[in-house]
Amino acid sequence: MARQPVVRHNDWGSLTPATLGDWEPTLSVTVVVPTFNYQQKLPYVLAGLAAQSYPSHLLEVLVVDDQSSPTQELPEVRPDNTRLIRVEEGWGRANACHLGALAAEGEVLHWYDADMLAHREEVEAHARWHHLIDYAVPGGHKLFVDPTSLFELDPAVVRDRVAAGEAADLFPGEEHEPHQWVEDYWAKTDDLRTAGPRAQRYHIGMTGSVTKALYLDSDGFDRQLRLGEDMHLGHSLAQAGGVFVVDREARSWHLGRSQVLRRAEQVNRYNDPYLADLVPTMRPKRNRHGRTYQVPYLEVVLQAGPADDTIRVVDSLLDGDVPDLRITIVGPWSSVHEDRVQPVEDPVLETRLVHRSYLHEPRVRLVESFDGTTDAEFLLTLPDVSLAPLAPAVSAVLDDLERTHHGVRLLSYGTGVAARIERTAASARVARLAGDGDDRDALLDESFGVKEYDAASVGWVPTAEREVERFVLGARPAMDPVKSENKLRRALAKADASERAPASEPEVEKKGLFGRRRP
Repeated sequence: MARQPVVRHNDWGSLTPATLGDWEPTLSVTVVVPTFNYQQKLPYVLAGLAAQSYPSHLLEVLVVDDQSSPTQELPEVRPDNTRLIRVEEGWGRANACHLGALAAEGEVLHWYDADMLAHREEVEAHARWHHLIDYAVPGGHKLFVDPTSLFELDPAVVRDRVAAGEAADLFPGEEHEPHQWVEDYWAKTDDLRTAGPRAQRYHIGMTGSVTKALYLDSDGFDRQLRLGEDMHLGHSLAQAGGVFVVDREARSWHLGRSQVLRRAEQVNRYNDPYLADLVPTMRPKRNRHGRTYQVPYLEVVLQAGPADDTIRVVDSLLDGDVPDLRITIVGPWSSVHEDRVQPVEDPVLETRLVHRSYLHEPRVRLVESFDGTTDAEFLLTLPDVSLAPLAPAVSAVLDDLERTHHGVRLLSYGTGVAARIERTAASARVARLAGDGDDRDALLDESFGVKEYDAASVGWVPTAEREVERFVLGARPAMDPVKSENKLRRALAKADASERAPASEPEVEKKGLFGRRRP
């Protein structure tokens, strides 16, 4: 079987989609329509879908009733193959869309909200991308319009006009509004071609589609989310290797202004803590210092070695400029026992010391095996514990990856081994592309980019040389409270002055990389 085309970063412009109306589709498509109390608009949504250019024998429409009151019923005017299922457990769009995805019979899932009216080629425009690659995530173009005049028409009339290619003329004289913040970003990034990892941020699920295979390979919708679920799904699909496509020929009317447009500030206020916790690429929503989140930005994996070296390396990572991380230490932790033994002669002493050092550290997990999968944005795999990073080193390399949109950084230890920092989305895409005998690193380089540095040149030092600052509090008599208060206030004033002072130029003539003294 021929390998799929390789898309570099998010530059979908390298693909050539079929011309609408001039190709032969083969993939089945399920349009998933979640609905909650859209009894007035749903007949028009289904009327538009009944007029699609996509072959009717390949098109299924699945209406998911999210406990509407009164209960949603299917209108007379609808696509031939339309089913209705009802939500029995949970609530919200994410929950309904996920249930629809599991129940769908199509090879392609197309999310379509119950306040959207499709132009004739809307489904066809989406589907053509999935015939090219199985990791496309196309999004369509929409305009917001007041639907009042539409409700004066019979749905059968709307169906016939859409089928005749007249969807654009359904609202004569009505003002319509683009999705401006999306359009602005599309304009800045050549319709997401140059957006790289940020493309996922603009996945707006009202008109999105994806192969069912890619959806099932991803984490899918987070069914607990009540808002922002489309942006989280964009992250999930990116982590599974997705490429985000803008298809301006996949056109729709949005019947009324969305809640986000009507109440943007309130919606963003609600969404921010959820999306910050779940989506590492939304870094502006995360604190630079002092915080960890449910889904980490970075996961570091290392095999436990001699206790002293392992502890120094892990402490160095925890001391670094990337607090938003999870450290996974692989070792035989089940061998740590409570049997009577001379403590310093314990056969598993090295394991015990590492185990106890991190048993209660929330950013460290102790596992006996690691399968290579992570939910983090980046995965750093250490070959051994011979080198440790200076405080700014890991952050600096990650920033280098972010600037270039690359997929991998190799940090050579000079002993024939290397640390490897890999973008999870890049690994997932290569897994979709690679066949038997393919060079995966070559595919990584082709699809994202790979670069190698000497580890010592980017802030990694012999483990024994890496010191993590500890508290110093020698035994001494009690200090006079007034003198102690004076020291307290001087310390706070010094810290305040340091924070307020403008950044000084680095002492390049005296210090080397990351402030290390030049020899």
